[in-house]
Amino acid sequence: MVVFLTDSSMKQVFLLIIACIFFGSIMAQTPTNMPPIPAIRVWHHEDIIGSQKKIQALFGAVGDTLNKSNEELDSFNHQITAIRISIELNSNLNNNDKFKWLRSTNEILTSFIYAFHVHQIQLLELIPLVKAFDKAMNLTIANQSVYAVFEQNSLAVGSILIDNYGLASNKGIAPAKDLLVWKYCQLNPEKILTTLSKNANNIFADTLIVQAAFLDPETLYNYAAAPNALGKKIQSVNHRFVQLIGQFSLTKTGRMYMPFLDNLYHNKITVSEITPLLTPEKSENYYQLLVHTRIDYVARMQHADTPILVKVLTDKLKDKAIELYINEINTLHEEKNPKIRFLSLEKLSAQDLYYLAVMGEAEMYTSSFVSGIYPRIFQRMKKPDANNLLQSVHNDYVKKFIKIAAAYNTLNDFLQKMDSSIAFTRMQQFVDGLENTKNLEEAVDVADAFASIYQPKFKKLILDQVHVNLVAAQQKKQVRAIAIYQLLETIFTSMDTANHIDIAAELGIAPVYFMPNKLLQNAQGKIIMQQFFYGDKDGTTIFNAFLASFNVAKWKITQQKNWVEIASKKGVPISIYANRPLNQALDLDEQAQDALIDYLKLQQITPSVVIHRGHSYHLSSTINKLASSAKLVILGGCGGYQNLNQVLAICPGAHIISTKQVGTGIINKGLINEISETLRLGQNLNWPSLWTKMSNQFKVQLKESFNDYVPPHKNLGAIFIMAYQKKISQE
Repeated sequence: MVVFLTDSSMKQVFLLIIACIFFGSIMAQTPTNMPPIPAIRVWHHEDIIGSQKKIQALFGAVGDTLNKSNEELDSFNHQITAIRISIELNSNLNNNDKFKWLRSTNEILTSFIYAFHVHQIQLLELIPLVKAFDKAMNLTIANQSVYAVFEQNSLAVGSILIDNYGLASNKGIAPAKDLLVWKYCQLNPEKILTTLSKNANNIFADTLIVQAAFLDPETLYNYAAAPNALGKKIQSVNHRFVQLIGQFSLTKTGRMYMPFLDNLYHNKITVSEITPLLTPEKSENYYQLLVHTRIDYVARMQHADTPILVKVLTDKLKDKAIELYINEINTLHEEKNPKIRFLSLEKLSAQDLYYLAVMGEAEMYTSSFVSGIYPRIFQRMKKPDANNLLQSVHNDYVKKFIKIAAAYNTLNDFLQKMDSSIAFTRMQQFVDGLENTKNLEEAVDVADAFASIYQPKFKKLILDQVHVNLVAAQQKKQVRAIAIYQLLETIFTSMDTANHIDIAAELGIAPVYFMPNKLLQNAQGKIIMQQFFYGDKDGTTIFNAFLASFNVAKWKITQQKNWVEIASKKGVPISIYANRPLNQALDLDEQAQDALIDYLKLQQITPSVVIHRGHSYHLSSTINKLASSAKLVILGGCGGYQNLNQVLAICPGAHIISTKQVGTGIINKGLINEISETLRLGQNLNWPSLWTKMSNQFKVQLKESFNDYVPPHKNLGAIFIMAYQKKISQE
């Protein structure tokens, strides 16, 4: 008998056959207590088994990095099987409920696989996840809250559970979402406010906002001022610290209060005491309050009590020091009457002036410090004692001030203003702990200071202390400390010619005592020099003197609209390019510089010698345009010595000539002419002999000024940087 089946009947038979095949497969790999699975739910079980296999592959991928991986995997498979059995045997679940929980079980596994691949969860958290899901599933089936499950498990586990299909309707899910935000913020406190910007109504918002306030008050200030849900929430928090920040954020002068936030919170000062100081007429009093607060904060920090927003206070102190005082006395640099130029300093105390120096270091002109700030520090003291000065600021920025004093040739005077035994101790401390900083700034400061100290007893003291620290570092096997102190000892020892140390050979760096003529020549055997001039009152005078100094028999001058080229007629071919010092007020001098730079680039002309001609306040502009091809850089402006690091960052290994104090036009002209002529004759630049020759030329009035010029072989900070970089690259 032949039976004819309809299409519908055939499809049902086909599905039944396939189901039996899958059912047999499942029964072959599950415990014998697995109940019979209806064909309609076989697919869900097969999905779970497929996900289990994918997770098993993850265990294989990590290999032996996971302890007891086989036991972990067996436990995992057992728990999943137990969950499947419990779902099938639960008589309180109807068919749809069983569909839901089987689907939810597989969803947990697939979510884990995804989270693992994107590094949001580890294999070690797999079993806690499965246990947490099992517990949450049973609580949901019993119509009980799952909130406790989220409390008891990690953020990674909770983040997978929270989106699970089967748990979505549980009454504990909504508060659990808030809890996960809390847990995320505890792991990522720097992201509290970013997270709350999307969850302003979180039940933990108030507590998190207080936490963010102490962690980063400035960021909270920004959010508090925003006209949105989070801004309103911040303004509503009933906590005095948050209320202070919220109050300031709603005023135009709010940031002016922020440096004093710690003292305001601890009732050491009131808002009403600060407010009158925010007017232009009281700006000096505001600066002095910043100084007083900084000194107070430093004392607290020395007792392991770090005030809130120390950096904000320090940044504001620096801003006000430059804005109110440094800029003004710099601008009046051409004023001959010191009473007029330094009038703004008259009411400042010794401590106020001290912080002007250390905060305004980068912007301060040489004369601003040497003729203005430094002498007035001691004029303001009843007894001009340098150690008392340092103690009065709780030794804040001592190393920086010593470095500045050394750079401007006032260190000997500074040390003489304290008892000799104390001076010895201060200089020992200056050398200590150089390896504990994140950068090399303090080590470079020590190197530079050594070159500026003329008293043999202090030079010996520093050298001895460097050796003491080197021995200690070697005993403790501190690699960075050994490198720093070993280099400093070698450099300092080489300064004594009696030791016959070839510093370049010893440190494995380019020669520092001479510059080979060939090294400055390009592929065509030509030396290219570039000079930067500026269009202020002195610039034109200097430029005209520069042109007049070249012998027409030896040099040819070619005039262009924006620059001139001076080329040698005999000897080594040399071309000196210099921009015209056009009207500075209209920025024409800068346009001339840019036009020359564009021309050199277009012609593929790369200068190996770059010279800055102009005041120190123009130097940053020159450095910004400095060609990286420069191998010799001459900083003819005042205080160019302060910018060695910036130059070396652009031109690693360059020889640098600079001055610690006032750059003199006659000296600059003499140096440049001597260097140009030496190179034209095909000779190498031997710095010690060239310096001796130039020193003999400036015997009388210019002798002292020339002594402030630092040749390449005495730029110890620059030598240290080159040597350290070389040593690190080798290691």
